Amino acid sequence: MNRRALIGVLPIYDKSLKCCWMIPGYMQGVLDAGGLPAILPLTSDETALESIARTYDGLLFTGGSDIDPSHYGQAPIPECGETCPERDAMETSLFRLALELDKPMLGICRGAQLFNVMLGGSLYQDIPTGLSASHVDHNQKKPYDRPIHSLNLVENEFLSDILETDKIWVNSAHHQGVLNPAPGIVPLARSYDGLIESFRLPGKRFLLAVQWHPELSIHSDEYSPKIFSSFVRACAE
Repeated sequence: MNRRALIGVLPIYDKSLKCCWMIPGYMQGVLDAGGLPAILPLTSDETALESIARTYDGLLFTGGSDIDPSHYGQAPIPECGETCPERDAMETSLFRLALELDKPMLGICRGAQLFNVMLGGSLYQDIPTGLSASHVDHNQKKPYDRPIHSLNLVENEFLSDILETDKIWVNSAHHQGVLNPAPGIVPLARSYDGLIESFRLPGKRFLLAVQWHPELSIHSDEYSPKIFSSFVRACAE
């Protein structure tokens, strides 16, 4: 029996309840793709993080609270949302360790934003404020599994190749996004207001960021499972 790729899933943290939790779709997406997901403990202990980076075959960086703007050299504006120092501390350290080890990484929503920041980019702290001319609904209301706007994918690139199309419709629940793209990243998809919605980092086994929420649409569209499958396949290699 073949060993399943072991995927560490970054925890979501509820400050008011002081507890970690998880959206089931992250776990199901990995399971359906043939991987074995495990929710990681929330810790900034470097020894523990080094063990995590070496033990797991890949890491899935989840959505959630805003990243503290100090990580990309800005002061928070009033429209910036709640931040989570515990997540920032863990994820910035773990990202550096995993990048050095060339472990496959998938970043979804906050995870995509974290990747851009850690690689040297910056964020719109609030898209309605910073991209005021946009008419794209980036922060839809429930149900979150339905598509709300379209994306144009770069032809003959990684994402268009695995999804076998150059245009998709996606769900969208975020108020932050890529402002200045990090040096070296390759944009893979944009919404029609120009916002980068997906990118990769060349020279790595697998580093993919998507701004929308495939974990919420794994059973409602044909593209979300392909994103998880490509990630798990890279982790298993």
